[in-house]
Amino acid sequence: MEKNKKVKTRILAFNILSIIVFFSLMGRLYFIQIYNNEKLTLESLKQRSVEVSLSSSRGPIYDRNLIPLTNRERIKTLIGQRDIIINNKDLLELIINNTSLSKRELQDILNTNNKLVKIPLNKDIDIPDMNNIFIMDIINRYSKDNILSHVIGYINRAENRGETGIEKVYDEFLRNSDKEYFFVEYDKNRSLILGGSYYVDNTITSEEPAGVKLTIDYRIQKIVEEILDQVDENGAVVVADIESGEILALASRPSFNQENIEDYLNRTDMSLYNKAIQVSYPPGSIFKIVVTLAALEENMDFLERDFYCKGYEKINNVIINCNNKNGHGHIDLKEGFAKSCNSIFIQIGKEIGAKKIIDMAERLGFGNKINIGLLEEVEGSLHQGEELLGPAIGNISIGQDKIQATPLQITNMLVTIANDGIEKDMTIVQGITTKDGIMIKPYYKEEDRRIISRQSALILQDLLKEVLNSGTASSLDLEEIGGGAGKTGSAEGSLGGRPTIHGWFAGYFPRDNPKYAITVLVEEASSGSKSAAPIFERICKKIFLEFH
Repeated sequence: MEKNKKVKTRILAFNILSIIVFFSLMGRLYFIQIYNNEKLTLESLKQRSVEVSLSSSRGPIYDRNLIPLTNRERIKTLIGQRDIIINNKDLLELIINNTSLSKRELQDILNTNNKLVKIPLNKDIDIPDMNNIFIMDIINRYSKDNILSHVIGYINRAENRGETGIEKVYDEFLRNSDKEYFFVEYDKNRSLILGGSYYVDNTITSEEPAGVKLTIDYRIQKIVEEILDQVDENGAVVVADIESGEILALASRPSFNQENIEDYLNRTDMSLYNKAIQVSYPPGSIFKIVVTLAALEENMDFLERDFYCKGYEKINNVIINCNNKNGHGHIDLKEGFAKSCNSIFIQIGKEIGAKKIIDMAERLGFGNKINIGLLEEVEGSLHQGEELLGPAIGNISIGQDKIQATPLQITNMLVTIANDGIEKDMTIVQGITTKDGIMIKPYYKEEDRRIISRQSALILQDLLKEVLNSGTASSLDLEEIGGGAGKTGSAEGSLGGRPTIHGWFAGYFPRDNPKYAITVLVEEASSGSKSAAPIFERICKKIFLEFH
């Protein structure tokens, strides 16, 4: 009896174990054949095929309206055996007549050792009865116009790694991407055979972080870049939304082709530099805004003072000329600001002292990163310590010598003034999204804070309006779009070791209840009023037409 009981127990245990093993095997088979089927299929295809990537293998970067800034363009591409193309004159002629490549570029492709080559086409073409020749859509990471190239940045293609810009900052998330492949199979002799397989690797779920949404408005960015290309000037432009402090457009010239970075690595024109944030320049007369605010915060009586400009100021043995060498004569602060009189600001600087001017500059964001979300941003520089002593006050008062600022810092100051003295936390990133643009994690922004008195800001607004009414930018005609306000600047600087003049215009429009703050920097300019201000005018009018 006891023996039969033990036998039954063993049989039961064996049956249970058999059932467990059976279901384990079934689970394993399910995992291999169904759950893991796509991965194994892909691995199998890779072993017997030549792989052609049809997508960029990186997640999308969107503008504020979810317009894609990357992965925008599908290019018809011929994929085929190099030898077949070379040896078929009719096919080669057909390709030459339907590709945007030059003959030299096409020859470079055909001179490679790759058995399989990719040739971009202008349109879809019919290739009858051709083995091993395929026409496929390939998604380019970057558009042909390379819009917003300095902000988006570029990647190391060999490692699919972001090297600069948004590509670098958010590389961890942008690597998460669905991937499209086309496989051309070969035989046991490693010869390509007829037949291709299309495959999509949908490993990223709709809830995972895989994209980035910027504050950039594609329409405004396009306006800015088209105007910069038309005027053919080097420099930078920043456009910001005054209410939020968000960057709507940011452009630098010269630009670069993100698909061919190697062509720019040894160039000396700073093509790869984002000059809006990565290069600092002497602000020149733009810095008179800082001097004026420092004076007003010290004593409102400066607004009622009568100054005298004789055409120059002498500090110890240093003579600094006014922009009007004959002198402006008796002049008050409002007129002196509008006409950008050097003498009046040097006199103010001598009275309030260099330290108070530099303190105001730091309060307004000079000498510090604004931190909009890009790693390339630089701090600029301000006079410090003993550099504040003696005749240095002359150059400090007119924004020269060691004072260096980025166009972004200038824009930040204008946004603060337009907001009645309240500083906004400027940014170029709205947040991390899914591959479909759904927000997952918004970009953190600091709270607004008052950094100058409302009274001082309102006075500055009035002074900036006068520059367009009767001052150095009176040639601008913005009345049909609600007027504007701003400040010109012409700064002595250097470029490539050569002395030169950089032209500035920083302002906003419309004049009342302003919406857009715009800073224009032109390298090697004749002056701010002649080089930068007209660009400001064109951008304002184009934006107005686009949105009204």
